[in-house]
Amino acid sequence: MRKITGNKLLVKALREEGVDVLFGYPGACTIDISDELYKQDYTKVILPRHEQALVHAADAYARATGKVGVCLVTSGPGATNLVTGIATANMDSVPLVCFTGQVARNLIGNDAFQEVDIIGITRTICKYGVTVRNREDLGRIIKEAFYIARTGRPGPVVIDLPKDVMGELGSPEYPETVNIRGYKPSTGVHIGQLKRAIKMLHKAKRPLFLAGGGVNISHANEAFRKLVDITQVPVVTTIMGKGAIPTDHPLFIGNMGMHGAYASNMAVGHCDVLFSIGTRFNDRITGKIHEFAPNAQIIHIDIDTASISRNIQVDIPIVADAKEAIERMLEYVEPSDRKSWLSDIQNWKEEYPLTMKEKPVVTPKKIIDAINRQFDKAIVVTDVGQHQMWTTQFLELNENKKLLTSGGLGTMGYGFPGAIGAKIGCPDYSVISINGDGGFQMNIQEFATATIQKLPIILCVFNNSYLGMVRQWQKLFYGKRYSMTELNPMEEGMTVPPKYRPDFVELARSYGADGMRVEKEEDIEKAFEEAKKHTDGPFLIEFIIDEEELVYPMIKPGGTLEEMLLC
Repeated sequence: MRKITGNKLLVKALREEGVDVLFGYPGACTIDISDELYKQDYTKVILPRHEQALVHAADAYARATGKVGVCLVTSGPGATNLVTGIATANMDSVPLVCFTGQVARNLIGNDAFQEVDIIGITRTICKYGVTVRNREDLGRIIKEAFYIARTGRPGPVVIDLPKDVMGELGSPEYPETVNIRGYKPSTGVHIGQLKRAIKMLHKAKRPLFLAGGGVNISHANEAFRKLVDITQVPVVTTIMGKGAIPTDHPLFIGNMGMHGAYASNMAVGHCDVLFSIGTRFNDRITGKIHEFAPNAQIIHIDIDTASISRNIQVDIPIVADAKEAIERMLEYVEPSDRKSWLSDIQNWKEEYPLTMKEKPVVTPKKIIDAINRQFDKAIVVTDVGQHQMWTTQFLELNENKKLLTSGGLGTMGYGFPGAIGAKIGCPDYSVISINGDGGFQMNIQEFATATIQKLPIILCVFNNSYLGMVRQWQKLFYGKRYSMTELNPMEEGMTVPPKYRPDFVELARSYGADGMRVEKEEDIEKAFEEAKKHTDGPFLIEFIIDEEELVYPMIKPGGTLEEMLLC
């Protein structure tokens, strides 16, 4: 049997795992891998302009396609530039395999050039991490990495590749199966627990489904809609769970939590059974923990045992994949009359509807309403901030419209590279990236990647000249002391602040893209129509919005879900 180098085996493994796209940035410790990738034609290599952008692109590619996202970087700073993206993927349960270069084994621990202990650095923010110490273990480790990343609760895996190991000759065989002692992801559903939960649901007078990101991750959307239709139980979602059921479904109330709809938060506060599927109950949805859903018995389905009763004590725990559990529920559930409860919810909706004040200017809701009208098949990728919250409030989602956003970590700089990964993974979808003028500048260099790859992404920048979400807190709770949030401050000798810094439209053009600025309401639709004409590269639309626009409702710091600031 002819032996091959570890570099060749890695490239072979990528093909065996069906990796058609790899996001990579080269360096001294991975140059031999780059050379092997050059010789093959199965895996397309995308070269970004920053490693952080690379891992966000791989993350969004995974979210959009359901495949494992894969990236490759060199040692030292190449590896450390992945840290934020690994943590982002870990918080949101995104399957990634991150290959990092490493110095030769004899140099490890000697403070060699571009040496870091990336496994030690990422140990608490990835699902699994390992340095390959033996060439004969390479194939098994790669196979296990892909298996671990996509099974159970998905997550990122970090594989550190010493340069000498990768250059060493060894077996060309790549394993077909995996058997990891100590890692046996949960399969199946405990029918006894499930029947207890269904019985509790049937007895409830004011039941409520809470759908988290786990419903979307497990692709349980269709089954969940059937469950809701049969039981007539209303639904609230977390931000990551939005899209679990079409937003125009009559039983969908809205998002709940810090910036959730009034009716959604009131429903959680008044329900008698809260049936939660695929959520961690983090602080952004619970408010004051001891007063969360005070009248409810709580059922919790989650693939991750550690997530159950960690933040909120539950009455019936069920460890299971969301889709598998919901499909089994469909075998037992029966229709019920929820008219009185649904009437209460409708009254809350009418009392304080989720909307924004009408103004004769460009507002975030008008922009998102235009996106709802203009695109039938789309992936919307947000950055993080006020624009993210407005998008999660007003964007309409269904089986042809997806939302990708950094929910758990709240990573600024995710939106633009995320859109690149989503478009590469799903070229038949329109991809719209919604950003603030702050976060957009964190990975703005990816204009080069998008133009070179000829990706027709529509980039929306909500420009209010501030770091808007922090400014909102400063306005409401810090006496309007706008410290460190003004992006275009007055300088000595100026009588008015600079209007455009940077000039996003001209910056787009400098990269070979195009764009336009929108300052009038009547130009919003025209801008999207113009953007659609650009099919060979990105198009930027800069929306000038009022710095005083705030995200409402909002839960007061340390408050309960019912203590909402409404305007």
